[in-house]
Amino acid sequence: MTRTTSMNRPLPWDDIKTPDIDYNVRLIPNGGVVPAFWGRDSESRCLFVLSLEGDHSRLFAEGRTSVHGIEVDLQRDPASDRQNLVLTLERQVDGDLFCALCESLFEGLRPVERPEAALHVALTHIKRWKAFMAGRNARLLSAEEIRGLFAELTFLTSLYQEKLSHANAVSAWTGADRVHQDFVFADRAVEIKSLAGTDRSTVRISSEDQLESIQDLLFLMTYRLRETPDSEQARSVNELVLAIEGELQDADAIEEFGRKLAAYGYAPLQEYDKPRFLVSGEQAYHVVEDFPKIVRSGLPAGVTRVKYQIDIERMAPFGCRSEDVLEGI
Repeated sequence: MTRTTSMNRPLPWDDIKTPDIDYNVRLIPNGGVVPAFWGRDSESRCLFVLSLEGDHSRLFAEGRTSVHGIEVDLQRDPASDRQNLVLTLERQVDGDLFCALCESLFEGLRPVERPEAALHVALTHIKRWKAFMAGRNARLLSAEEIRGLFAELTFLTSLYQEKLSHANAVSAWTGADRVHQDFVFADRAVEIKSLAGTDRSTVRISSEDQLESIQDLLFLMTYRLRETPDSEQARSVNELVLAIEGELQDADAIEEFGRKLAAYGYAPLQEYDKPRFLVSGEQAYHVVEDFPKIVRSGLPAGVTRVKYQIDIERMAPFGCRSEDVLEGI
């Protein structure tokens, strides 16, 4: 699998020697009451080890989850009365991703004081990893993908705050499931695009299907995102996800939202604490017959996988109010 990553730093296992038997570990500094370690086993596999006082076999058996590419085990420490929750990376190619997941878990463990609570937190994190690692995007999101997700979640927020129920709004979000448009609801479809400072004059269209729909109405919604790390109003993708999870009140909607985030390739990793965005502008466009576009139905036979850009000035005559996108539903 070809993978891209935003991480360009040494991994914590790089300077841990491979032992002849069992595993070598190094304490992770600045942690909480429950100690955690980086480690390597005798097969040179990367480990995250959580040391727990007492016997937690029953809790582990009840909450254990299998994760693609990561071995999860609870082992008795023969030298003490402790048990070790051991997470083992089975594929070395995913070391950077495994590191990011473990760092997220480590941060979640900081305030935890009791070992049983620490195990519960760890198992909860691992359940989130399961959906993420099973997805087609089990890698760190690129900068462009982060902006795209932020824009889609911004529209999702407006959808349930202004028109649809929480459950229907989450159901309408289809971008995570790789449907041609990012949102489909009522009699319309909406394609979402984020614009960065480098996208001042064009909108990028990634296929011949994005601006053609079987729905009665099709809109293109653009969000101009400005990176403002010091602004109190700015939010990261992680902060926006937390805000949405805090606002959703339907249990099924919350579960479906989590599934779609995982399908998109998102997990709550420290890497997504930055950048922090402000929406500095938004503009809706009504995609009608003479809108400047390339669509599948108009392509010569044999032409496929089309990517192109549209001049924003040429789109201006088709501009409409953001409110028009939700009008009449």
